[in-house]
Amino acid sequence: MGKPSDLLILKTVSLEPKHGWAIAKRIQQISAEVLHVQQGSPCPALHRLRTTRLDQGQAERNRDGRQAKFYPLTAAGRAQLEKEAANWSRLSAAINLVVETT
Repeated sequence: MGKPSDLLILKTVSLEPKHGWAIAKRIQQISAEVLHVQQGSPCPALHRLRTTRLDQGQAERNRDGRQAKFYPLTAAGRAQLEKEAANWSRLSAAINLVVETT
């Protein structure tokens, strides 16, 4: 299983291509503010994923008018997302079994 951050990033950009900081903010929003991603922390994961799972990024202007790279998923990224999501479901179900055992 890959890193949980990879799964979160892949899922987030599968919904809509985003740039690094927007990915972090969206993860925080979707998780109802439970997951807090520090500014700059998506960058190493994006760099790692960019080699095979994400498009190289398209430079566009963000809402503030600044240049930013927006990262859409590749076909390999979509396949990786499915695999990572299935692995996470299996792992979290197993953890729940242990935690909920009386």
